[in-house]
Amino acid sequence: MIKTLRVILSALALCVAASSAHAADTKKVDVLLVGGGIMSSTLGVWLHELQPDWSMTMVERLDGVALESSNGWNNAGTGHSALAELNYTPEKADGKIDISKAIEINESFQISRQFWAWQVKQGVLKNPHSFINSTPHMSFVWGDDNVRFLKKRYEALQASPLFRGMQYSEDYDQIKQWVPLMMEGRDRNQKVAATWTPIGTDVNFGEITRQFVGYLKTQPNFTLSLSSEVREITRNADGTWHVSWVKLHSDEPPQSVDAKFVFIGAGGGALHLLQASGIPEAKDYGAFPVGGSFLVTDNPDVVKQHLAKAYGKASVGSPPMSVPHLDTRIIDGKKIILFGPFATFSTKFLKNGSYFDLLKSTNTHNVAPMMRVGVDEFPLVQYLAGQLMLSDDDRFNALKEYFPNAKKEDWRLWQAGQRVQIIKRDPVKGGVLKLGTEIVSSQDGSIAGLLGASPGASTAAPIMLNLMKKVFKDKVATPEWQQKIRQIVPSYGTKLNDSPAKVVEEWTYTSDVLQLSPPPKIDLNVPSQPTGNAPARPAKASADMAL
Repeated sequence: MIKTLRVILSALALCVAASSAHAADTKKVDVLLVGGGIMSSTLGVWLHELQPDWSMTMVERLDGVALESSNGWNNAGTGHSALAELNYTPEKADGKIDISKAIEINESFQISRQFWAWQVKQGVLKNPHSFINSTPHMSFVWGDDNVRFLKKRYEALQASPLFRGMQYSEDYDQIKQWVPLMMEGRDRNQKVAATWTPIGTDVNFGEITRQFVGYLKTQPNFTLSLSSEVREITRNADGTWHVSWVKLHSDEPPQSVDAKFVFIGAGGGALHLLQASGIPEAKDYGAFPVGGSFLVTDNPDVVKQHLAKAYGKASVGSPPMSVPHLDTRIIDGKKIILFGPFATFSTKFLKNGSYFDLLKSTNTHNVAPMMRVGVDEFPLVQYLAGQLMLSDDDRFNALKEYFPNAKKEDWRLWQAGQRVQIIKRDPVKGGVLKLGTEIVSSQDGSIAGLLGASPGASTAAPIMLNLMKKVFKDKVATPEWQQKIRQIVPSYGTKLNDSPAKVVEEWTYTSDVLQLSPPPKIDLNVPSQPTGNAPARPAKASADMAL
């Protein structure tokens, strides 16, 4: 009996020793970035600026960075600033246009512009034209009701200096000067209207990501692991996180780190990993994937006739995600035009994901909210069903509403990325479909992830700044971090909408550094007007692909 007990104790001692040795051998890092897209790379650059002595590891399951949603071909590349997107300015029950969301989106994009400008000055980002180019943003509508709405929207936006310089016209010839491709072949008697502003941009978020990660790789305290799929996330006794991954298509043994902070910027894969971490905050969320496809042309004779991102208005009864747009894109130096999006459906959460993604994300905590949203958002379900039934002729006819002289042989259909819409448990409704992006973090701030889609990559810099204010609250409050943040983002802490002079200063600075078209002149003597309180009738939350 004593001999047996000794054997058992010896075995336990060996196990403890092996466990201790394993813990001692496990690499320790300050920050682990899961996902190699625009969000993780932006956070990595932020943290390197603010705390260059921190060690960081980035893990990406594909064989390169920026190959999923951040890839230039998987999104529309719009620098979302609410200049053209009509769903950011809903009409309230009293007939007034609510511009509060538009101002919020625009101010966020100004932070992104300043962040990118700083990185250009530091040599982190190279030739600005490789990732951002001036592209006028337009709203284009037809029909009496839509023209009335667009004019009211234009007038409402003039209360904000962020939208000064925008032009409005119902004149066929004027609009033809802006977008000849959209007007040639159109009935001159058709009631149309458009707004046009030169300060819009086309952005290649994939290129920004590649340049950010390329810079981080030159730093001694940064490591990148590609073709690496995270399989385990567990909390250690000391509050750090033990994260293990396997090298895909390789016989290498699993690798792991112990990280003080983990950021899950894995796009559609973020929910699975947050759920795997076991944090209670993740239990409130479910998700629903929606894909998008575009018609694309690179015919030079067509492309040269269009320089704009022209957004239309969703058809009556359709959700905001159905807003069509005819866009100039510049990807890897080549100019193309795309039209869409057309909604697609797959149970994958990532373009390179698994058909079991939706099923694996469903559990006892989120299945009821997901079913509730399915009932409450039945128009969205109807819309998706209708989109899935579209034929090639249907899609081409939709294009001809914007480009009357389009020729089918010039266009091809391209499947873009997946967007995972947030479904959140609600104490009153059971479950609600959430607009925008949402930071989900543990109570102690040691792990966080980003869920949602709109407006996404355009506002990566302010989203990651807000994340740092949440998980590194004490650090952000220090004089050192405050000074550096203000150096990178001069307008930090300032409501640009309340300061026309600051708007001019920011526009001029970023346009110069990013080599964009000169900003429009605005009258500094015209005061900005308050946006007022919350809308009398909140806009119904509907999914927005923000592709």
